[in-house]
Amino acid sequence: MGPIDERAIRASFINASRKEASSLALPPGFAEIDFDKLDYLGWSDPKFARRAYVVVEIDGVHTGVLLQRAEQRVASRAQCSWCDDVTLRNDVQFFAARKAGPAGRNGDTVGTLACSEFGCSHTVRLLPPLAYEGFDREAARLARIERLGENVRAFVGAVAG
Repeated sequence: MGPIDERAIRASFINASRKEASSLALPPGFAEIDFDKLDYLGWSDPKFARRAYVVVEIDGVHTGVLLQRAEQRVASRAQCSWCDDVTLRNDVQFFAARKAGPAGRNGDTVGTLACSEFGCSHTVRLLPPLAYEGFDREAARLARIERLGENVRAFVGAVAG
């Protein structure tokens, strides 16, 4: 993911009102984020308990989505739909996003299970365990990184309609 500044983040949201975008709190430590190690930028808003945000680069354009977090976390055995991690015991959360445009104004939403703290970019960069003798762990890691980007872009695409 390419670097992005505060103004571009606020302008990137496709399913948020101007007021919602202007009132969002940037992720903690925003100035120190290494965008080269991120497939998407995701964070929870400390001002609004159930609000979260995801910004991903699609065809060179940063696209943001406002998410609503479910009240309770899903059991730790659930699988994140974005990073497909099954080895770590990350909490998984159900997030819903209002669709963009007229569909969203009519109440249509899209939902997904994702790591509750949006740590997918870190998770997929870990070498997977050796599955069998001769297993190419590096190739598997690169495939997981690619799949994460595809999964997040697909979700954002579903929100865009």
